[in-house]
Amino acid sequence: MKKLFYLTALLISVALMPVSAQIKTPAPSPTCKVSQDVGLIKVDLEYSRPSAKGRKIFGDLVPFGDMWRTGANASTKVTFSDEVTVGGVKLPKATYALYTVPGEKEWSIIFYKNTSFWGAPEAKDFKEEDVAARFNVPVQALHDKVESFSMNFDGLKNDGADLVISWENTKVVVPIMVDTDAKVTADIKATMDGPSAGSYWAAGRYYFEEKKDMKQALEWVNKAMEKGGEKFWMLRVKSQIQAELGMHKEAIATAEKSMEMAKTEGNNDYVRMNEKSIAEWKKKGMK
Repeated sequence: MKKLFYLTALLISVALMPVSAQIKTPAPSPTCKVSQDVGLIKVDLEYSRPSAKGRKIFGDLVPFGDMWRTGANASTKVTFSDEVTVGGVKLPKATYALYTVPGEKEWSIIFYKNTSFWGAPEAKDFKEEDVAARFNVPVQALHDKVESFSMNFDGLKNDGADLVISWENTKVVVPIMVDTDAKVTADIKATMDGPSAGSYWAAGRYYFEEKKDMKQALEWVNKAMEKGGEKFWMLRVKSQIQAELGMHKEAIATAEKSMEMAKTEGNNDYVRMNEKSIAEWKKKGMK
Protein backbone atom coordinates (compact mmCIF):
# COMPACT_ATOMS: atom_id res chain seq x y z
CA MET A 1 0.00 0.00 0.00
CA LYS A 2 2.91 2.31 0.92
CA LYS A 3 4.58 1.62 -2.45
CA LEU A 4 1.36 2.43 -4.29
CA PHE A 5 1.06 5.71 -2.39
CA TYR A 6 4.65 6.78 -3.23
CA LEU A 7 4.21 5.79 -6.89
CA THR A 8 1.01 7.83 -7.18
CA ALA A 9 2.66 10.83 -5.55
CA LEU A 10 5.61 10.58 -7.93
CA LEU A 11 3.35 10.49 -11.01
CA ILE A 12 1.40 13.51 -9.79
CA SER A 13 4.59 15.50 -9.14
CA VAL A 14 5.92 14.68 -12.63
CA ALA A 15 2.62 15.72 -14.20
CA LEU A 16 2.77 19.05 -12.37
CA MET A 17 6.34 19.85 -13.46
CA PRO A 18 6.48 22.76 -15.95
CA VAL A 19 7.19 21.79 -19.54
CA SER A 20 10.44 23.32 -20.79
CA ALA A 21 9.78 25.77 -23.62
CA GLN A 22 11.96 25.66 -26.72
CA ILE A 23 14.40 28.53 -26.98
CA LYS A 24 13.70 30.79 -29.95
CA THR A 25 16.49 32.65 -31.66
CA PRO A 26 16.42 35.01 -34.67
CA ALA A 27 16.75 33.40 -38.09
CA PRO A 28 20.16 34.09 -39.70
CA SER A 29 18.39 34.85 -42.98
CA PRO A 30 14.90 36.17 -42.15
CA THR A 31 12.02 35.52 -44.54
CA CYS A 32 10.61 38.53 -46.38
CA LYS A 33 7.30 38.80 -48.24
CA VAL A 34 6.59 41.65 -50.65
CA SER A 35 3.31 42.25 -52.45
CA GLN A 36 3.09 44.83 -55.20
CA ASP A 37 0.32 45.95 -57.56
CA VAL A 38 1.73 46.41 -61.06
CA GLY A 39 -0.78 47.90 -63.46
CA LEU A 40 -3.89 45.78 -62.91
CA ILE A 41 -2.13 42.67 -61.63
CA LYS A 42 -0.55 41.64 -58.34
CA VAL A 43 3.00 40.36 -57.91
CA ASP A 44 3.90 38.48 -54.70
CA LEU A 45 7.52 37.85 -53.77
CA GLU A 46 8.79 35.54 -51.02
CA TYR A 47 12.50 35.18 -50.26
CA SER A 48 15.06 34.94 -47.42
CA ARG A 49 17.55 37.73 -46.65
CA PRO A 50 21.11 36.73 -45.75
CA SER A 51 23.52 39.45 -44.60
CA ALA A 52 27.10 40.02 -45.73
CA LYS A 53 28.63 40.09 -42.21
CA GLY A 54 32.01 41.19 -43.52
CA ARG A 55 32.18 38.48 -46.20
CA LYS A 56 32.90 39.03 -49.89
CA ILE A 57 29.70 38.02 -51.67
CA PHE A 58 29.77 37.80 -55.46
CA GLY A 59 32.64 35.82 -56.89
CA ASP A 60 33.25 34.22 -53.47
CA LEU A 61 30.31 33.34 -51.18
CA VAL A 62 28.11 33.32 -54.30
CA PRO A 63 30.41 32.00 -57.09
CA PHE A 64 30.22 33.44 -60.58
CA GLY A 65 28.75 31.04 -63.12
CA ASP A 66 26.83 28.86 -60.64
CA MET A 67 23.06 28.74 -60.34
CA TRP A 68 21.97 30.52 -57.17
CA ARG A 69 18.72 30.29 -55.22
CA THR A 70 18.67 34.13 -55.21
CA GLY A 71 18.65 34.49 -51.47
CA ALA A 72 18.88 31.88 -48.74
CA ASN A 73 16.99 28.81 -47.53
CA ALA A 74 14.11 27.74 -49.81
CA SER A 75 13.94 28.89 -53.42
CA THR A 76 12.82 32.47 -53.95
CA LYS A 77 9.25 32.47 -55.29
CA VAL A 78 7.45 34.98 -57.49
CA THR A 79 3.68 34.79 -58.05
CA PHE A 80 1.91 36.65 -60.87
CA SER A 81 -1.87 37.04 -60.66
CA ASP A 82 -2.13 37.35 -64.45
CA GLU A 83 0.02 37.08 -67.57
CA VAL A 84 3.22 39.15 -67.64
CA THR A 85 6.22 39.56 -69.92
CA VAL A 86 9.75 39.20 -68.53
CA GLY A 87 12.81 39.50 -70.73
CA GLY A 88 10.57 39.44 -73.81
CA VAL A 89 9.00 36.12 -72.74
CA LYS A 90 5.31 35.83 -71.86
CA LEU A 91 4.59 34.05 -68.58
CA PRO A 92 1.09 32.83 -67.68
CA LYS A 93 -0.26 33.54 -64.20
CA ALA A 94 1.48 31.13 -61.81
CA THR A 95 4.11 30.84 -59.08
CA TYR A 96 7.72 30.47 -60.23
CA ALA A 97 11.04 29.83 -58.52
CA LEU A 98 13.47 32.63 -59.33
CA TYR A 99 17.01 31.38 -59.95
CA THR A 100 19.97 33.43 -61.10
CA VAL A 101 23.46 32.77 -62.44
CA PRO A 102 25.57 35.75 -61.30
CA GLY A 103 28.46 36.93 -63.46
CA GLU A 104 30.88 39.84 -63.35
CA LYS A 105 29.23 41.74 -66.22
CA GLU A 106 25.74 40.20 -66.44
CA TRP A 107 23.40 37.80 -64.69
CA SER A 108 21.25 35.09 -66.19
CA ILE A 109 17.69 35.25 -64.85
CA ILE A 110 15.63 32.05 -64.75
CA PHE A 111 11.93 31.69 -63.96
CA TYR A 112 11.44 28.01 -63.13
CA LYS A 113 8.12 26.13 -63.00
CA ASN A 114 9.09 23.65 -60.28
CA THR A 115 9.04 25.52 -56.95
CA SER A 116 9.58 22.51 -54.66
CA PHE A 117 13.40 22.64 -54.33
CA TRP A 118 15.18 23.80 -51.19
CA GLY A 119 17.59 26.14 -52.90
CA ALA A 120 18.68 25.72 -56.50
CA PRO A 121 18.29 22.23 -57.99
CA GLU A 122 21.40 20.18 -58.64
CA ALA A 123 22.42 19.62 -62.25
CA LYS A 124 20.92 16.11 -62.27
CA ASP A 125 17.54 17.45 -61.10
CA PHE A 126 17.39 20.54 -63.34
CA LYS A 127 14.98 20.11 -66.26
CA GLU A 128 15.11 22.45 -69.22
CA GLU A 129 11.41 21.87 -69.89
CA ASP A 130 10.65 23.50 -66.53
CA VAL A 131 12.36 26.74 -67.58
CA ALA A 132 9.54 29.21 -68.20
CA ALA A 133 11.87 32.09 -69.10
CA ARG A 134 15.62 32.66 -69.29
CA PHE A 135 17.37 35.92 -70.21
CA ASN A 136 20.36 38.08 -69.26
CA VAL A 137 20.48 41.46 -67.53
CA PRO A 138 23.52 43.73 -67.01
CA VAL A 139 25.22 44.23 -63.65
CA GLN A 140 25.11 47.71 -62.13
CA ALA A 141 27.66 48.82 -59.52
CA LEU A 142 26.46 50.42 -56.29
CA HIS A 143 28.47 53.09 -54.43
CA ASP A 144 26.74 52.41 -51.11
CA LYS A 145 27.02 48.90 -49.75
CA VAL A 146 23.82 46.87 -49.22
CA GLU A 147 24.40 44.77 -46.11
CA SER A 148 21.34 42.50 -46.32
CA PHE A 149 20.27 40.86 -49.57
CA SER A 150 17.31 42.85 -50.93
CA MET A 151 14.61 42.47 -53.54
CA ASN A 152 12.02 45.15 -54.16
CA PHE A 153 9.98 46.88 -56.84
CA ASP A 154 10.84 50.20 -58.44
CA GLY A 155 9.99 52.19 -61.54
CA LEU A 156 6.27 51.51 -61.20
CA LYS A 157 4.30 52.42 -64.33
CA ASN A 158 0.85 51.56 -65.65
CA ASP A 159 2.38 48.92 -67.89
CA GLY A 160 5.16 47.50 -65.74
CA ALA A 161 7.75 47.71 -62.99
CA ASP A 162 11.35 46.76 -62.22
CA LEU A 163 12.21 43.94 -59.84
CA VAL A 164 15.45 45.20 -58.28
CA ILE A 165 17.92 42.67 -56.80
CA SER A 166 20.77 44.16 -54.77
CA TRP A 167 23.44 42.98 -52.35
CA GLU A 168 26.89 44.16 -51.43
CA ASN A 169 27.88 46.59 -54.22
CA THR A 170 25.92 44.86 -56.99
CA LYS A 171 22.48 45.54 -58.44
CA VAL A 172 20.55 43.91 -61.30
CA VAL A 173 17.13 44.92 -62.60
CA VAL A 174 14.52 42.50 -63.94
CA PRO A 175 11.91 44.34 -66.06
CA ILE A 176 8.31 43.14 -65.74
CA MET A 177 5.78 44.26 -68.36
CA VAL A 178 1.99 43.93 -68.19
CA ASP A 179 -0.59 44.59 -70.91
CA THR A 180 -2.64 47.09 -68.95
CA ASP A 181 -3.80 48.97 -72.03
CA ALA A 182 -5.55 45.93 -73.55
CA LYS A 183 -7.43 45.27 -70.29
CA VAL A 184 -8.47 48.88 -69.77
CA THR A 185 -9.52 49.27 -73.41
CA ALA A 186 -11.63 46.10 -73.19
CA ASP A 187 -13.25 47.34 -69.96
CA ILE A 188 -13.98 50.73 -71.50
CA LYS A 189 -15.58 49.12 -74.53
CA ALA A 190 -17.67 46.74 -72.41
CA THR A 191 -18.83 49.57 -70.16
CA MET A 192 -19.64 51.96 -72.99
CA ASP A 193 -21.43 49.24 -74.95
CA GLY A 194 -23.66 48.53 -71.96
CA PRO A 195 -24.73 45.08 -70.74
CA SER A 196 -23.77 42.09 -72.88
CA ALA A 197 -26.24 39.91 -74.77
CA GLY A 198 -25.81 37.26 -72.08
CA SER A 199 -26.66 39.72 -69.31
CA TYR A 200 -29.82 40.90 -71.09
CA TRP A 201 -30.82 37.28 -71.72
CA ALA A 202 -30.24 36.20 -68.11
CA ALA A 203 -32.26 39.16 -66.78
CA GLY A 204 -35.14 38.64 -69.21
CA ARG A 205 -35.36 34.90 -68.59
CA TYR A 206 -35.26 35.43 -64.79
CA TYR A 207 -38.10 37.96 -64.92
CA PHE A 208 -40.16 35.53 -67.03
CA GLU A 209 -39.49 32.52 -64.80
CA GLU A 210 -40.27 34.48 -61.62
CA LYS A 211 -43.39 35.99 -63.23
CA LYS A 212 -42.20 39.53 -62.57
CA ASP A 213 -42.61 42.45 -65.00
CA MET A 214 -43.36 40.73 -68.35
CA LYS A 215 -42.99 43.95 -70.36
CA GLN A 216 -39.53 44.41 -68.94
CA ALA A 217 -38.72 40.74 -69.55
CA LEU A 218 -39.74 41.11 -73.22
CA GLU A 219 -37.62 44.24 -73.62
CA TRP A 220 -34.53 42.52 -72.21
CA VAL A 221 -34.98 39.38 -74.31
CA ASN A 222 -35.31 41.54 -77.42
CA LYS A 223 -32.11 43.39 -76.43
CA ALA A 224 -30.31 40.07 -75.99
CA MET A 225 -31.23 39.01 -79.52
CA GLU A 226 -30.32 42.42 -80.96
CA LYS A 227 -26.83 42.11 -79.50
CA GLY A 228 -26.21 38.37 -79.86
CA GLY A 229 -28.49 37.21 -82.66
CA GLU A 230 -31.70 35.18 -82.58
CA LYS A 231 -31.58 31.62 -81.21
CA PHE A 232 -34.47 29.18 -81.22
CA TRP A 233 -34.46 28.83 -77.43
CA MET A 234 -34.53 32.61 -77.04
CA LEU A 235 -37.44 32.90 -79.45
CA ARG A 236 -39.22 30.17 -77.47
CA VAL A 237 -38.99 32.23 -74.26
CA LYS A 238 -39.97 35.40 -76.12
CA SER A 239 -43.13 33.67 -77.41
CA GLN A 240 -44.02 32.56 -73.88
CA ILE A 241 -43.57 36.10 -72.57
CA GLN A 242 -45.79 37.44 -75.36
CA ALA A 243 -48.43 34.88 -74.46
CA GLU A 244 -48.25 35.97 -70.79
CA LEU A 245 -48.93 39.52 -72.01
CA GLY A 246 -51.98 38.31 -73.99
CA MET A 247 -50.21 38.90 -77.32
CA HIS A 248 -51.27 35.52 -78.73
CA LYS A 249 -50.97 36.47 -82.40
CA GLU A 250 -47.42 37.73 -81.87
CA ALA A 251 -46.61 34.72 -79.66
CA ILE A 252 -47.70 32.31 -82.42
CA ALA A 253 -45.55 34.08 -85.02
CA THR A 254 -42.52 33.99 -82.72
CA ALA A 255 -43.10 30.33 -81.82
CA GLU A 256 -43.36 29.41 -85.51
CA LYS A 257 -39.99 31.10 -86.14
CA SER A 258 -38.49 29.26 -83.15
CA MET A 259 -39.90 25.98 -84.46
CA GLU A 260 -38.40 26.44 -87.94
CA MET A 261 -34.99 27.27 -86.49
CA ALA A 262 -35.20 24.25 -84.15
CA LYS A 263 -35.99 22.00 -87.13
CA THR A 264 -32.91 23.33 -88.94
CA GLU A 265 -30.80 22.68 -85.82
CA GLY A 266 -32.30 19.19 -85.44
CA ASN A 267 -33.81 19.88 -82.01
CA ASN A 268 -37.07 17.94 -82.00
CA ASP A 269 -37.86 18.78 -78.37
CA TYR A 270 -38.26 22.46 -79.20
CA VAL A 271 -40.27 21.59 -82.30
CA ARG A 272 -42.76 19.64 -80.16
CA MET A 273 -42.91 22.31 -77.43
CA ASN A 274 -43.60 25.04 -79.97
CA GLU A 275 -46.23 22.97 -81.78
CA LYS A 276 -48.08 22.36 -78.51
CA SER A 277 -47.95 26.04 -77.52
CA ILE A 278 -49.07 27.24 -80.94
CA ALA A 279 -52.12 24.95 -80.75
CA GLU A 280 -53.00 26.29 -77.28
CA TRP A 281 -52.54 29.93 -78.25
CA LYS A 282 -54.58 29.57 -81.40
CA LYS A 283 -57.52 28.38 -79.29
CA LYS A 284 -57.12 31.35 -76.92
CA GLY A 285 -56.82 33.75 -79.83
CA MET A 286 -60.10 32.51 -81.30
CA LYS A 287 -62.09 33.28 -78.12
